[in-house]
Amino acid sequence: MFKNQTPQQLSFYIALLTSSGLIAIFAFLKIFGILTNPWWEIGLIGGVAFVANFIANYYLVRYYIFRRIKLIYKIIHRHKLPADFKAGKIAMNQNILDDVEREVGEWAEQHNRDLEQLERLATYRRRFIGDVSHELKTPIFNIQGFVHTLLDGAISDPSVNINYLQRAAKNVDRLQAIVEDLETINKLESGQMVLDLREFDIYDLAQDVFSDLEMRASNRNIRLTFKDGANQHFRVRADKESVRQVLINLIHNSIKYGKEGGVTKLSFYDMESYMLVEVSDNGIGIDPEHLKHVFDRFFRVDKSRSRDAGGTGLGLSIVKHIIEAHKQTVTVRSTVGQGATFGFTLEKA
Repeated sequence: MFKNQTPQQLSFYIALLTSSGLIAIFAFLKIFGILTNPWWEIGLIGGVAFVANFIANYYLVRYYIFRRIKLIYKIIHRHKLPADFKAGKIAMNQNILDDVEREVGEWAEQHNRDLEQLERLATYRRRFIGDVSHELKTPIFNIQGFVHTLLDGAISDPSVNINYLQRAAKNVDRLQAIVEDLETINKLESGQMVLDLREFDIYDLAQDVFSDLEMRASNRNIRLTFKDGANQHFRVRADKESVRQVLINLIHNSIKYGKEGGVTKLSFYDMESYMLVEVSDNGIGIDPEHLKHVFDRFFRVDKSRSRDAGGTGLGLSIVKHIIEAHKQTVTVRSTVGQGATFGFTLEKA
């Protein structure tokens, strides 16, 4: 009976029970002759008791609920109260307790989600700082070693001075590449990089990228080609230079992790409103446990081969951010020992 009642209804029921009890006592005394007052006076006393009890309970409940609910709202709304509470008003004809219970439940759920998100961010930040420190430490240590060796006298030795300077310069280039890639990711994440969306031919762009990476592919005897049926022109709408970087990163990875003497294939699939672009190789592949991490910063399938090839470990992370900036998707599938396929979608022109 008293479940899910408004404060006004609660006040009414409490007053009704109290006055009914009082009238019952008076009636008992009247029946046994102890009370000589007429029945109309007993009824009047009961009515007055009901009104007095209702008014007293109404304001007590109002005061009690308002004081405590105001405190609850301050907590869950971070000191931003609804207008009724700021004005010192409370709607007694509404189911306030249920509303507060619902809002507190929602607040608790949101609070737990916020805590989980903060914990994930803290874990990610710790891992990221550790990864950055680890990636920067190696080239800095190498540069330090070469420079100090030269300063200690090797600068006068023609058999090593040029070699050490070249190796130091190579590590400086690697540091610069890491910093530039980090800056690119930061711009993409913060929205500072504005995409120049325009129509262009994705096939022509892919041919340009093939030409740029042809020498690198020939060094490992890897053939760059289009899949059967894909050597035709398709127009898409995207940021051309960003997509160029995506293709360069994916094809460069396929060369780096591909099987020597193998092949890298580029495929196009018409999906009505979108174009699916896939880059496939027949290289070492990726373990299933690593697939969900391939787009993480500094993640490397083969750490030694990546560093030897001058990779920063940020290429796939940049790919992911560029494609997501286009509001498109990027995926990967792979079989160990058979190769990997990276795919992304673009809006058709």
